[in-house]
Amino acid sequence: MRELEAAGTPEMPTRETKEGEGGAAASEGEGEDRLVASTERAWYIVHCYAGSEHKVKHSLEQRIASLGMQHKIFNIVVPEEEEIEIREGKKRPVRRRIYPGYILVEMIMDEDSWAVVRFTPGVTGFVGMGNQPTPLRPEEVQAIFKRMESKAPRIRVTFKPGQKVRITEGPFADFVGIVDEIDPDKAKIRVLVSFFGRETPVELDFTQVEKI
Repeated sequence: MRELEAAGTPEMPTRETKEGEGGAAASEGEGEDRLVASTERAWYIVHCYAGSEHKVKHSLEQRIASLGMQHKIFNIVVPEEEEIEIREGKKRPVRRRIYPGYILVEMIMDEDSWAVVRFTPGVTGFVGMGNQPTPLRPEEVQAIFKRMESKAPRIRVTFKPGQKVRITEGPFADFVGIVDEIDPDKAKIRVLVSFFGRETPVELDFTQVEKI
């Protein structure tokens, strides 16, 4: 968004604030570097260490409670979606972070609320121009939550064209072949197997093959 994702692979926001460098707070700047407060609640993108999103969320929730900032910081979300992972021929649901290293915070932006979020352990900065965090547009927020609430889990594709696999089910069980084509939307894979000296394409479900 601006854009956070592209072609199924999340793209990291690039307009990341530098207010944390050198330990300087936004409130210490002058002119354009000074934080412009807002009286409207909005969603902001916060960058944190990848893999620590839930830990940062918990730490921020504790800081909000202990500092009495519930009237300025309202919601913290780790954007995730459900995927179906296929491992050893079996499907299992998993939760995957849509934007690793980023969380969403709904808040009223001023120097106090900015400091509560920015100085939470694990947070490295807001996404924005200079020292001014940029709020997400309503349609961007809607798109993220729509993806999170999707009732059709995505299938995590772990196969690649040219990869050698073993067929585990069906008339070609135990045959070894080469992945020729993958259709993640239908959870289908086409494998080329050698049959009577000829390469024969076989269409299978993801659950019917395994990596070698």
